[in-house]
Amino acid sequence: MASKAESKRSGLTLASKSTYKERYTAGKALRDKCPREDHAEWKAPAKRRDAVEMVLASEKGRIPELLPLRHGRMVQSAFTFYRGSALIQAADLSTTPSTGVYVQCCGDAHLCNFGGFATAERKIIFSVNDLDETLPAPWEWDVKRLAASFVVACRDKGISDSNAKDIAATCVRTYRESMTEFSQMKTLELWYYALEATELLAGLPVNLRKRAMKRIAQEQAKSRGEELFPKLVEHKGDIPVIKDQLPTIFHDKNVPPGKIHRALLDILSDYRSTLPSAYHSLLDRYKLCDAAIKVVGIGSVGTACWVLLLMAAEDDPLFLQVKEARPSVLEPYAGKSAFLNQGQRVVNGYRTMQPASDMFLGWARGPKRDFFFRQLRDVKISVRVEIFGKSELDMYAKWCGRAIALSHARSGTPAMLSGYMGNSDAFDRAIAAFSIAYADQAEKDHAALDRAVRLGKVKAAFEEDR
Repeated sequence: MASKAESKRSGLTLASKSTYKERYTAGKALRDKCPREDHAEWKAPAKRRDAVEMVLASEKGRIPELLPLRHGRMVQSAFTFYRGSALIQAADLSTTPSTGVYVQCCGDAHLCNFGGFATAERKIIFSVNDLDETLPAPWEWDVKRLAASFVVACRDKGISDSNAKDIAATCVRTYRESMTEFSQMKTLELWYYALEATELLAGLPVNLRKRAMKRIAQEQAKSRGEELFPKLVEHKGDIPVIKDQLPTIFHDKNVPPGKIHRALLDILSDYRSTLPSAYHSLLDRYKLCDAAIKVVGIGSVGTACWVLLLMAAEDDPLFLQVKEARPSVLEPYAGKSAFLNQGQRVVNGYRTMQPASDMFLGWARGPKRDFFFRQLRDVKISVRVEIFGKSELDMYAKWCGRAIALSHARSGTPAMLSGYMGNSDAFDRAIAAFSIAYADQAEKDHAALDRAVRLGKVKAAFEEDR
């Protein structure tokens, strides 16, 4: 359970002890403490740590052999740098104005960490889908990181700052207006609500809507275990094992394919105990056949991440992803997690922020590391931001703004946040201005890493020609 202090920070005690009008008024009163216009400001603190030093500091305890790949991914552009810089921005955001109201934050709410996935009923919903850094923290931090990510992405595509600022404002306006809507819902109505693909796609032009529906159908097919099986698995005699696909999937050099390390069996047993008892018999139908290291994302490169192959029969596979859970980058600035196991912290974040979560979500503790488990690609649809133009990014900004508003409303006090933001565009304009200023900072930090790589001070490995 979360501590009393954590619940108080998130505003839950206020929600249970006051009327809607009182909560809204309390939020409006916060403008005196933290004027909405103050959020527009970003100026690097005089004693701000060197960005390259912070990148390297964030890698302490990671697998050394994988770090050049992380650097190679981060240095590709200011946008890829931004995606891997959650720790740097957490430190920066802690110096910016805040109302002091906490919600369950994502901690890494950039635009590539949202997407579609299937509920247990096989409906496709849209939500934040990477919560490695989740922690109760000031709600503005997620909003600022998300809005600024749109500006950095726009610049990466050559979109003007004027248009980029408008897109960031669209994201924040949608967040504000959605929070007003969610604040009017009954508690259970809000928790039952999800952003379904059909709702989001309804606003698209006919040609785009048809393309999106075709993509969803394709992902639904190939994300099933039996569809993944021939792409990820080969046979060593009669034994199915995971294919090595360097540099992103490979076996531990000390554990040959098809052999399972005793420590992994212990971790799997620990994980099983965290599942609801009704799911124990489901997991027990499968036998663990193989495990391989899997490099994921940008921010997670170098952490201990695995893909597990389990089989119930020769044509009945289950793929689980195991990710190392480290302390949230928000922790030094927002307070320690109430959970002793960092994997449990992540799982709690998924269950709190997402309207529906993977039924295989669980956690475990291994030698010196915490982990969380989930299915590998159970109809997980990543939006292809790299092919978006201005109009598509503006549309996507609305989706992400509404999605993070729903996640915050589920854990916080939406009437209070709505009261603070109000009905004008003052908050929208302020965050949009911050986003432009912080995009400048991200570009400077990226340039510093690029120089360090070119001078040989930081080693980088590239998957493609740079």
